[in-house]
Amino acid sequence: MAQRVVAVTAGLSVPSSTRLLTDRIVAATRELAKARGDQVQVGRGQELQIDVVELRDLAQDIAAHLVTRFPSERLAQVLEDVSTADGLIVVTPTFAGSYSGLFKSFFDLLEPTALAGTPVLLAATGGTARHSLMLDHAMRPLFAYLQAEPLATGVFAATDDFADAGLARRIDRAAGQLVAAVGANARTMYEAPTEDVPAPAQSDLGAVPDFRDLLFGKR
Repeated sequence: MAQRVVAVTAGLSVPSSTRLLTDRIVAATRELAKARGDQVQVGRGQELQIDVVELRDLAQDIAAHLVTRFPSERLAQVLEDVSTADGLIVVTPTFAGSYSGLFKSFFDLLEPTALAGTPVLLAATGGTARHSLMLDHAMRPLFAYLQAEPLATGVFAATDDFADAGLARRIDRAAGQLVAAVGANARTMYEAPTEDVPAPAQSDLGAVPDFRDLLFGKR
């Protein structure tokens, strides 16, 4: 089965700089996955599949679920897709120095262990580069709590960064780390050598004489 990455984007406007950044990261990840096919195919001839989830389209479903505790059919499928993905790309706009309420509300709906061990590429947009530390101060702790594995390189894009070649380099570096992490997890799952289970050690209890023989001697 193909390895699957889900990109979750929480932009609110249309068009959205958050969605633009998401699309650039997705495109870079696809290209690097093709170039490093051995990283993700695991000898099975499968390519990396990437699906994009636009949280703006699910805002009403998310709010209803928070109140009623019952997800709509559409939201339930998205939560399942995110929980079972081999890797995640998560992108949020910056509000008041942190992630958006819509972004946090969605991830509040996941079970605390749903993302355990899942590699996550963290990304965000903002009006100024001064907010770039929110990746480490807000997003990284959130996904650490969810027991995910945030990648070493995050991607923050201020408004002026979209015309800067430095953004493309950061995207490529982060995308490369995601491809490698997904590939490493896949190889561990499908190619881990089976080890022979050692035979149980022979007990020495059989050599212990019967207690009655010690007291009365053998007859």
